[in-house]
Amino acid sequence: MTGHRVKLSGVRRIKIRGDFIKLDALLKFASVAYTGGEAKIMIQNGDVFVGGEPCTARGRKIRPGEVVKCGSGSDAQWLLVIK
Repeated sequence: MTGHRVKLSGVRRIKIRGDFIKLDALLKFASVAYTGGEAKIMIQNGDVFVGGEPCTARGRKIRPGEVVKCGSGSDAQWLLVIK
């Protein structure tokens, strides 16, 4: 995530076991979305950002060190994937 600074207070750290987790699975694992269908809709609607960029690929591999933002404004949730 070169060139982006994220304040870590308020960022939830999500620990994964493997080398990556797919974006839709991350949203479910972190309880941002309760179902795969809900995760799919959030991603397709452009409500999910990876590294500050909108991401509409629900199968995108998210690796440790990447930051995912879900939603906008004061309701936004920030997730930092760690190993």
